[in-house]
Amino acid sequence: MARILPALASQIILFFLFSATLVYGEEKGFATPLDRKQHKLRKEKLSHFHFFFHDIQSGRNPTSIPVVPPPSNSSKTAFGVVFIFDNPLTLGPKLSSKTVGKAQGLFSSASQEEFALLMVMNFAFIEGKYNGSSLSILGRNPGATSKVREFPVVGGSGLFRFARGYALATTHDLNMKTGDAIIEYNLYVFHY
Repeated sequence: MARILPALASQIILFFLFSATLVYGEEKGFATPLDRKQHKLRKEKLSHFHFFFHDIQSGRNPTSIPVVPPPSNSSKTAFGVVFIFDNPLTLGPKLSSKTVGKAQGLFSSASQEEFALLMVMNFAFIEGKYNGSSLSILGRNPGATSKVREFPVVGGSGLFRFARGYALATTHDLNMKTGDAIIEYNLYVFHY
């Protein structure tokens, strides 16, 4: 019996060492530290972007359309309505000014008691070195009830990989009859 215990103890130790090696091997494959240079991550910088967002719900070619109507028992806030949009982004407030990209995404009335939208959108740029890159926004929009609305920049693609920051939106023009709006955006973004 005295000889069996040391042999059993050594087998138990070997089992735990082997198990730890397997677990470590699995973890190593799941997450590993990387070299910044290997992924072309230069020094992080802070940039400011300024443009106008044209949400056009009227006319023959609207850029923003409802895809889910509010339920028949909807509140005064149209709770549940969902719009999808592909809105032009321009340098100036006129639609005829230079186009720098598109805002593509959706917004939905997300409050039963007050006007508040859930905004999910990508700013897909077509101008200069940012052509083909995009920034992603996700957040709550209290609408025209707030002079300036703030949204988080939660990421991006292309030159905006690993982007983070915030966006400030101000209503430049709103037509209550048609629903058309021009929103001025200022984005402050950390990116590489």
